[in-house]
Amino acid sequence: MYLAPGFPDDASMRQLMQLLHEEIGLPERKTLRLETAINLDLGCDGSDARHLLQALEERFELDLADFDSYRYFQPEGFDPSLKRRAKGRGTKLPLTIGMLYQAIRLRRWDTQELENL
Repeated sequence: MYLAPGFPDDASMRQLMQLLHEEIGLPERKTLRLETAINLDLGCDGSDARHLLQALEERFELDLADFDSYRYFQPEGFDPSLKRRAKGRGTKLPLTIGMLYQAIRLRRWDTQELENL
């Protein structure tokens, strides 16, 4: 794994990168940037995403009350009721490393603020 120039190097980012490595794995030969989307670029989805969010909430004591998984991730498996609830949410927004890092620093998920980064 390579980190782009200017990539933050503090305790929060190191812990986040360790967590991402543990939960979803990080590519060996890809340069990671704050703009790298864990869902679109790194393929995090379904149960991996659910486990990652639980770990983020526990490890960093994040308040994820404003977080909507359907904005970023496809539901797990095939469940017609989930598909119906997700209707109109086909195109997923990027969930970036920078957004996660900023949420950790804020200790809460603020969708509007983080998506405007």
